[in-house]
Parts: sequence; structure tokens; C-alpha cells
Amino acid sequence: MMVVFDDFWNNVLRYPRYFVTIVLGIFFALFGWLKPLLRNPISAIALIGFVVAAFIFTFFTLRGMLGLA
Repeated sequence: MMVVFDDFWNNVLRYPRYFVTIVLGIFFALFGWLKPLLRNPISAIALIGFVVAAFIFTFFTLRGMLGLA
């Protein structure tokens, strides 16, 4: 009976590794896609502005939805 639970916990503990792998893969894919935009100063400023605006929008949206204001 104990072997079944050991296998269960081994499987459960694998999921954080899968999550980290997927997140890193998405990050590297997006960075590789956006990297050429960082070579031109105008597009780099626009990209940084977009990222900051998206973060601020998400921050204020979650703050309003969770009632933390």
C-alpha cells in the first residue's frame, strides 16, 4: 500500500518542474521573437512602453477586481 502513495507523490512533485519548463519555454520563445525589435531604438522604446503599460493595466485591473483600493 505504501508503494502506491510513493508513486503518487513522485508524480505530484513532477508538476512544478513541468510548470517551470513551460513558463521558461514561453519566455524564451517570446524573447527570441521580440529580440529584433530591441535593435532599433524607436521600436525598443515602443516595446518597453507597451510592456510597462500592460503591467500597469494588469495591476490596476486586479487591484480593482480584488477590492484592494
